[in-house]
Amino acid sequence: MTGGNAIRGTRVGSGPMGESERGESAPRHRVSYWCANNHESRPSFALDAEEPESWDCPRCGLPAGRDQAAPPAPPRNEPYKTHLAYVKERRSDADGEAILAEALAKLRAQREGDF
Repeated sequence: MTGGNAIRGTRVGSGPMGESERGESAPRHRVSYWCANNHESRPSFALDAEEPESWDCPRCGLPAGRDQAAPPAPPRNEPYKTHLAYVKERRSDADGEAILAEALAKLRAQREGDF
């Protein structure tokens, strides 16, 4: 016999459970969704639950729809833009030159005041 005084028992939820202990599960049905890569996903929903129009494909992550012939288009990836790219979208080159000239004039005025 081994030494020690281990307490043997079970933890909550470790034993076999049947339907009688859990209760009745809701009646379910499966719905097919297809992504642009033609992967089929078949999640199950309760009969009285509202089914979503789209579902994320578990294989590739693209959005999937119920119509196999016309699945949703993959989302468009916007390239990363730098701060300068956003500024150039809002300002023309002439605006940039005017702002730069104004900032340089302020700096020159401050330098003349320091001496």
